[in-house]
Amino acid sequence: MSKPTYYITTPIYYPSNKLHIGHSYTTVAADAMARYKRLRGYDVMFLTGTDEHGQKIERRAQEEGITPQVFVDNIVDWIKDLWKTMDITYDKFIRTTDAEHKQAVQKIFKTLYDQGDIYKSEYEGKYCTPCETFYTEHQLIDGKCPDCGRPVESVKEESYFFKLSAYQDKLIKHIEDNPAFIQPQTRQNEMINNFLKPGLEDLCVSRTSFKWGVPVEFDPGHVVYVWIDALSNYISALGYLSEDDEAFKKYWPADVHLVGKEIVRFHTIIWPALLMALDLPLPEQVFGHGWLVIDGGKMSKSVGNVVDPSILVERYSSDAIRYFLLREIAFGQDGNFTNEALITRINSDLANDLGNLTSRTVAMIEKYFEGGTLPEMQQENEFDTDIKALVKNQIQKAEENIEKLFFNNALEDIWVIIRRLNKYIDETMPWVLAKDEANKPKLAGVLYTLSEGLRVVSVMIEPFMPRTPEKIWGQIGLQRGELTSWDSIYTWGTLPKTTTAKKGENMFPRIDKEKELAALELANSPVDTNQKEIKSETKPEAQVKVQEKSAQKTEEVKQLEYITIDDFAKVELKIGEVIVCERVPKSDKLLVSQIKIGEEVRQIVSGIATYYTPEEFVGKKVVVVTNLKPVKLRGILSEGMVLCAVDETGKLVAVGPLGDIVSGSEVR
Repeated sequence: MSKPTYYITTPIYYPSNKLHIGHSYTTVAADAMARYKRLRGYDVMFLTGTDEHGQKIERRAQEEGITPQVFVDNIVDWIKDLWKTMDITYDKFIRTTDAEHKQAVQKIFKTLYDQGDIYKSEYEGKYCTPCETFYTEHQLIDGKCPDCGRPVESVKEESYFFKLSAYQDKLIKHIEDNPAFIQPQTRQNEMINNFLKPGLEDLCVSRTSFKWGVPVEFDPGHVVYVWIDALSNYISALGYLSEDDEAFKKYWPADVHLVGKEIVRFHTIIWPALLMALDLPLPEQVFGHGWLVIDGGKMSKSVGNVVDPSILVERYSSDAIRYFLLREIAFGQDGNFTNEALITRINSDLANDLGNLTSRTVAMIEKYFEGGTLPEMQQENEFDTDIKALVKNQIQKAEENIEKLFFNNALEDIWVIIRRLNKYIDETMPWVLAKDEANKPKLAGVLYTLSEGLRVVSVMIEPFMPRTPEKIWGQIGLQRGELTSWDSIYTWGTLPKTTTAKKGENMFPRIDKEKELAALELANSPVDTNQKEIKSETKPEAQVKVQEKSAQKTEEVKQLEYITIDDFAKVELKIGEVIVCERVPKSDKLLVSQIKIGEEVRQIVSGIATYYTPEEFVGKKVVVVTNLKPVKLRGILSEGMVLCAVDETGKLVAVGPLGDIVSGSEVR
C-alpha cells in the first residue's frame, strides 16, 4: 500500500550572503512540518531553493567584475551550508538557473502566449531594484519603496503582459469556496478587500532592460520576469512539462506553500491565476506567516538590521534556535526578536524544564539502583493515573495544532507534559522513598514513569529539535527504532521496565544572561558573513562610530570580568546552618529558611524550591552573604543570600563547607 503524500514548500530565496534569522524562520517551520509528516508515515516532498535571475543580480555581478552565473554559484553553496547548520532536511533544492527549470519556464510562457493569456505592450512605472517590485505612485512612501525605503527608478520599456484581470472573479470565488486556501484569516481578508475587489491590473511578465534571465524563446530581446520565472519553480521542480513528470503527478497540488506575509499577494493572486490559465489544480493552502521584527521594524537584508543565525547556532545549538523560533512566536503573527528573549527561553524552557527533568531522572536512577538499572518489581502511585491521562490529552492537542501550523501552541502542549513531570518529582519525593528499602518498588515505579514520560516527550519534540531526542534516548537506554516512532507514544508503558540509565552531557547549560547579552551585541554587529568586516550603508564616519562603539563595548565587557581585592573585601560571607525551612505560599520557586549564623538566626528567602525540598534543606550548612541589604520577596523579609553553584545540568547546588565547621565562621 502506497504512503500518503505531502508536498510543502518555502519561497526560493535571493542568493545573498546576508540570509538572516527571518529566512531561517520560514525554512525551520517547513522543516518541522516535513519531519512531523515523515514521522506520521507520509511520503514527503520538501522543496526550497534560490531565485537567481534579475536586474539586481546582473548589477551586483557587474560591480564585482564577474558573470552573473559565477556570482550566484559562489553564494549558493553558502546557503546550502546554512541550511545544513540549521538541520534543514529538504528533499529538493531548486535553482532557477537549473536547465530543467529554464526549459519549463519557456514552455509555460509559450503556452500562455499561444492561448492568448499573454500579450505584448509597453510598461511605464516605478521600480525598486533591490526588492524586484513595481509600484504605482500611490503605493510609494515619500516617493520611495514602501518596503526597503530606497529610491525607485522610472521604467519605460516594451514588455509582455499576463491577463491577470481576466481571473479576478475566478480567484474571488475560489477563495470564498475554499476558506482554508489562505491562512491565517487576516491574510485572506487583506487579499480580497485590498487587491481583488478594487480590481486587478494585467501583469508585466517580461523585461528588456537587462539580460540576466530566462530568454523568451520566440522573442530573444525579452527575458521572463520574476513572476513566471520564480513562481513556476513549485511545479518545474517536480518535472512539469518534462519527459519525466512522475513527481508532478505524484505530489501536485502542493499541500502548503509557506511564505512571509510580504509575498502573500504573489502566491495567492498571481500564482493561482497562472495555474488557472494552465488548467492546473491550485495548492491546498498558502500560509502567510508574520515577520521577525527588531525594534518594531521588519528584519530585512535591504534595510540591514539582520541577525546571523550561524552565530546563534554556534553559541547555543541548532535545536535551541529552532525551538526559540517556533515557540516564541505565534506562526501567523509578527514577533519581536531580542537576544534577551532568546536567552530567557533557553534558560527557562530548555535548561530548567527539559534539561532539569532529564538530568534529575537519570541521576536518581543511577543513585538509587545498582548499575543504573530499574528492577522488574515496580509499584504505581496515586499520581500515575493523572499523568497517563494528561499525556494522552496533550498528544491529541499537539497533533491538532501541528496540523494547523500552530507550532508555538504544539510546543506549549508538549511543555505541559514536561512541567507536569517535574511537578510529579516533587509530589512523589523519590529521595524520601529511597530512605526505606520497603519503598524500593514504589521508587522504581516513580522513576519508570519519569523515564516513560521522557520517552514520549523526546518523540514529540523530534520535528522541532531533531538532535535532542537522541541525547535523551542515550540517557534512558533507548536507540532509534520502534520505541521512538510516533505511533509508539499512543501506548503508555512501552519502555522496558528494566531500562538502564546512563548520565549524558548537559544538553542545555544555563546561560549567564548579562555576560551573554554583552557578547551577543558584539557578535551581531553589522558584519558581512564572508568578509567579517563591519559595514554600513551610511557615510564613512558612521562606520568609524560603529567601530568605536564596538571597541568601547569590548572594554566594558573586560572591565566587568575583574574586581579588586578591596571590592571582594566588601562582601561578608559566613557559614550558616538551616534549622527551619518552608515553602513560600503560592510560589513554585521560593523557600523561606531560618538559618543559624553563630548566635544569630536570620530569615532568608531563596529561589531553590525546584532543586530542594524543605526537608532536604534542613540541617545543611551553607555559605551566606550576611551584609546584603534586607529586601522583601513575596512580602517576606529576606536578610541575606544563600550562595549556590550551577552544576553541569543547570541545577542549583547550595555551596557549603567541606569539613565540619561551626555556624558563624567567616569565609575568606
